[in-house]
Amino acid sequence: MATKTDSLDTIWRTPDALWALIAPILGPDKPPGTVGRPSTPNRVLFDAIIFVLRSGCPWQVIPRETYAPGSTVHGRFRHWVQQGVFLHAWQTLLHSYDTHVGIAWKWQALDGVITKAPLGGEDTGPSPVDRSKTGTKRSVLTDRRGAPLAVEITGANTHDKTVALATLDGIVVDRPEKVVYRLHHLCLDQGYDYADVIEGVEERDYHLHLAKGEAERAKRPVKKKHPARRWVVERTHAWHNRFRRLLIRWEKKSTHYEALIHVASVLIIFRIVNRLT
Repeated sequence: MATKTDSLDTIWRTPDALWALIAPILGPDKPPGTVGRPSTPNRVLFDAIIFVLRSGCPWQVIPRETYAPGSTVHGRFRHWVQQGVFLHAWQTLLHSYDTHVGIAWKWQALDGVITKAPLGGEDTGPSPVDRSKTGTKRSVLTDRRGAPLAVEITGANTHDKTVALATLDGIVVDRPEKVVYRLHHLCLDQGYDYADVIEGVEERDYHLHLAKGEAERAKRPVKKKHPARRWVVERTHAWHNRFRRLLIRWEKKSTHYEALIHVASVLIIFRIVNRLT
């Protein structure tokens, strides 16, 4: 890992330290016992996927002289999606983060964000914030530093409260058991202020911090015991939206869009670890 004094530029190609974690998940470049011409190296194909994710370009216009033909890259992407490779990579980075720094479980934040989905597809719907144009919603749970712990995809017209508990149940690594003196705090905005959500959150051993309206906030004392920390998940949404293929969803299949979110989350977590170690 790089030291705190090292600066890490925007990742367009897989750094060596990250590749050391991901390479075993992808397997050999060419399966043993197969014949034919040499396969394109996995690292080149993974870099090409990062290029699509970053630039937002269609698969068919990937620079073949730099990477490989778009059909080759997309074919390997689909294969890796079916194998669960990108989810495994996300889990691996979270385990590495927990080992080197420690996942900041004590304070977590959950929120949803709506993005455009011009081609429609699975888990899309009319957007309530974009004149009913087709969109999709990402519901994301983060730790205190903004590392993504869970992501759920729904149509843009799905209410936040509908997917909140599913997001909490979708944490991709084991969450530590409740300890009285180390409570897990969960920050939600006013859109989750429903009895079934509150009950479900408490059943999952969270201490809930729910944002209130302006009138309610005016009654509170100026100094809070626990300042608002919901901005952390909003920052993670901004981090995700820097990947142009997430900012506008072009994938019709939810599994493909989720896989790209997993890759983006891998890069986000790697940067967090790089900054802190």
